[in-house]
Amino acid sequence: MEMKKIALQPVVETERFDLRPLRKSDMGLIELYGGDARVARMTTSIPHPVPPGMTEAFVARAMADERDEDVWAMDGSKSGASEVMGLISLERMDREQSEVGYWVAPPYWNTGLASDAVQALVDANPLNNCTMFASVFQDNPASARVLTHCGFEYLGDAESFSVARDTTVPTWTYLRKL
Repeated sequence: MEMKKIALQPVVETERFDLRPLRKSDMGLIELYGGDARVARMTTSIPHPVPPGMTEAFVARAMADERDEDVWAMDGSKSGASEVMGLISLERMDREQSEVGYWVAPPYWNTGLASDAVQALVDANPLNNCTMFASVFQDNPASARVLTHCGFEYLGDAESFSVARDTTVPTWTYLRKL
């Protein structure tokens, strides 16, 4: 896919946290939480252990003017929580569609954070999408509940490769019309 020069990424504000573009100072917390085996195993792209330089390269891509994915930190500093409670992203697809991806740091599991972040991004619809897609590993039913709670509808089964697991994992795919 061709990368396009992207306009500035908006901040999406909620009462409890802000979704804001990444900054270099986020690298330590992204590596700490994203490098947790429990988090990495539920993603397609985070290896475990995280190799040197990978987080720096990820943040640099997220901050680049030319990118195919916008990444936001779930920043809870306004309510006394961490500056990085998790990440959420929209990867551009064709025909005004995107794929949402997210992970939440273990200290914030079971707090409603993922549902609130996905809902905030759906409501803001910063890329003016007609449709958002998402897929989750079938052994992560909590993430599936986040999507259905936010109005995503089940599309079907597929599979994706997980770098941390070094294998292909069954997934459930969802879509949300906007």
